[in-house]
Amino acid sequence: MTMRRTNKRSLVQTCICLTVLLAIGLWLSLFTGVAAIPLQTVLKQWSLAEPSKELLIFQTIRLPRAVLGALIGANLAVAGALMQAITRNPLASPQVFGVNAGASLVVVLAILFLPSIGSANLIYFAFAGAILGGFTVLGFASSRGMTNLKIALVGMAVHLLLTSITKGLIIYNEHISDVMFWLSGSISGATWADVRMILPWSVLGLALAAGLAGSLSVFRLGEEVAMGLGQKIVVVRLLACAAIVILGGASVAVAGAVGFIGLMIPHIARKLVGTDYRAVIFVSAWGGAVLVTYSDVVARLISFPFESPVGIVTALLGTPFFLYLARKKGRELV
Repeated sequence: MTMRRTNKRSLVQTCICLTVLLAIGLWLSLFTGVAAIPLQTVLKQWSLAEPSKELLIFQTIRLPRAVLGALIGANLAVAGALMQAITRNPLASPQVFGVNAGASLVVVLAILFLPSIGSANLIYFAFAGAILGGFTVLGFASSRGMTNLKIALVGMAVHLLLTSITKGLIIYNEHISDVMFWLSGSISGATWADVRMILPWSVLGLALAAGLAGSLSVFRLGEEVAMGLGQKIVVVRLLACAAIVILGGASVAVAGAVGFIGLMIPHIARKLVGTDYRAVIFVSAWGGAVLVTYSDVVARLISFPFESPVGIVTALLGTPFFLYLARKKGRELV
């Protein structure tokens, strides 16, 4: 009873803190930029038939950017939580398992060879690439026995290989050179069309993850225990993989490879609210939204007034975190 109360209290406190942080982050996102947009201008002109230039910037650029950043953060964080749960690998994330790199490669191939495909259809190529990247990592890692360390090493190798191929395709095809900024992970050109494209897939993936949360908590006890408690391991893993592909692929399709969100946030969530995945999934979604929102604000200030990809900021945060986990969890990976 004491542990249950403590976890519930921790969950409530964490949710309150994350809500406040997200609200502040969204405020900064909406009102940080080259153009100064006073709040009074937004409130006074919101319902006008002919809004000012400042209000148009707010409505068509900053607002969809803030919403998209929060969605992408939630998607990637929950995808990472799912991967760490079903593999029981502390280093698992969409980036480490090749999901981001595979999705990016296939999207670039689609842009290159099917230029008239339309941006709305790129999301399906991202799904295919996410599957390709994930299965490539698992295929190589499963030869001669699979260990957590082997998966992590193979995953990073495949990630670097696929990313190199993608960058090579962009460099040697000048008419798609503007994709390089997107490849680094960027939401600077976000529009309401991007939000409409990703929103239904985000809802589907997050709902599927929430539905699997109870089973994933049992997974942490081991496969034999899970089977003994009546869990259908194969079905749960397939559904979790489907959610990972949906969440990771949809995010890459609109924002490129924003890395390390799925690695960092699930660990922080478990530290804050324990190992019950009904809480971990929820807190991961909230925490991912917070991290990407603040990272995007920082990305705007790095070389102000010019834009920087948000992926640069998340990489600066995620690389030392990855090294810290690799050192701390070293014995668990072998």
